Amino acid sequence: MPDSAVAPLDATDFDTAIGRCAIAWRADAVARFSLPGHDPGTGFRGGDARPVPEPSTGPRAEALARIRAHLDGDLDDLRWIPLDLTGPPEFHRAVYAVTRAIDPGHTLSYGEVARRCGAAGAAQAVGQALGSNPIPLIVPCHRVLAADHSLHGFSAPGGIDTKSKLLAIERTPGFGEPTLF
Repeated sequence: MPDSAVAPLDATDFDTAIGRCAIAWRADAVARFSLPGHDPGTGFRGGDARPVPEPSTGPRAEALARIRAHLDGDLDDLRWIPLDLTGPPEFHRAVYAVTRAIDPGHTLSYGEVARRCGAAGAAQAVGQALGSNPIPLIVPCHRVLAADHSLHGFSAPGGIDTKSKLLAIERTPGFGEPTLF
């Protein structure tokens, strides 16, 4: 389907324990998510997203409530939230599927994600896919670490500080600590 035929997105900014986030929907599927750091009201400015009020009922409201609760420490894997991943290439979607299966409080290395995608040796390509992840937190790219458990690269606003904060909220043991072997 050509891009011009794709339905527009509904976008909403909303407050959380870590700051103001933005989310964009196509029907009831999330197409984009922005962690704190964008200018309020501008999370998805650019022609294909129209601002809408924060929903008070229905699946969108439930998703926002669970995202808020998760960021307050009441952990939820958020895998039940439907996604619209019509834009990213096939390899990226495979990376997002593997990444989405990582439970809160757990991590994988870029290399392990590559292996689970059937692309052993493609750790750098996994990093590139995660760097263009349009739905961070719900596709939890913050749970992917370097082989030595260090916090390399995080393209969301706030960079590595945001990644560290999300891992701390999820009570993830051992991140940022070098391993002996």
